[in-house]
Amino acid sequence: MLDLPAAIRAVEDGLRQQAGGIAHAMEKTHAAWESSTLHAIGGVLTDDGLAGTKTWAHTPGGAAPYLLLFDARDGSLRALIEAFALGQLRTAAVSGVATARLADPDAGELAIIGTGKQALTQVAAVAAVRPLRQVHAYSRDPAKASAFCHQVTDQLAISARPAVSVADAVRDAPVITLATRATEPFLSADLPAIGAHINAMGAVTPERAEFQPDLLKRCSVVVADSVEQARHLSAEMRAFYGPGPDAWSAVRRLADLAPGDVARADGRDLTLFKAMGVGLFDLTLGAYCLRQAEASDVGLPLPAPVRSRARLHG
Repeated sequence: MLDLPAAIRAVEDGLRQQAGGIAHAMEKTHAAWESSTLHAIGGVLTDDGLAGTKTWAHTPGGAAPYLLLFDARDGSLRALIEAFALGQLRTAAVSGVATARLADPDAGELAIIGTGKQALTQVAAVAAVRPLRQVHAYSRDPAKASAFCHQVTDQLAISARPAVSVADAVRDAPVITLATRATEPFLSADLPAIGAHINAMGAVTPERAEFQPDLLKRCSVVVADSVEQARHLSAEMRAFYGPGPDAWSAVRRLADLAPGDVARADGRDLTLFKAMGVGLFDLTLGAYCLRQAEASDVGLPLPAPVRSRARLHG
């Protein structure tokens, strides 16, 4: 029903609607406890007549994300979608779109730091928009890096090798994707190759960080899927731009970045995309799934709600 090429098209459609002011994103909210976080994101697609939210608790034992789609006119529930794979495709599709708009058109190598659940779809997303021939993968666990490289070769037919360090992985890579849950930054300003594009996907809450803030000094273009969410939740970017809004005018929203609209200034050679996780794009993928399900008569019908009176006495 939903594959990566369809997800990329759905994200592009969501960006078009967002740029035109006919789609609106709900800013992410989250709560943290111990080593866990509770998240809620969402948005409104006026053209589709849908409003929706995705929510999940990320815990050491796992997560179970769900996307709820409501009719924007009468508030009725149109769909309840288990959103684990959908979320992976959304995250990958957004980085694919950002790579298409920001990276060297001839980029044939990718360094991926982190080999967890998001990693394979991240590689596939870059391969969907660039002529990817070689992947350099780094994990703190060499066995995981090696297993991941076999997975890339087997499933995507792309040559992949395990790197021995972050520096080894990124040394000559024109595209770098960071997909970790690191709490200390590991990508310093001196490591990326001249002209590289960086997708920073993993650090979406304030307690996490993947790159050193001074890396941004090398960037001619910095883009975020949500500048407001980055301003409130990205420790890396807050450390560089500060908490106030003034310096953040240098950060561009992905929806406002047209294809081919990137130029690297002399001496500032990198581009960076900071993904915070915008629920609007989960919604565009969910809307696609809903249309496909209704057209193909798949899925289970939702029961009609029964409105009960509030019980005032035991």
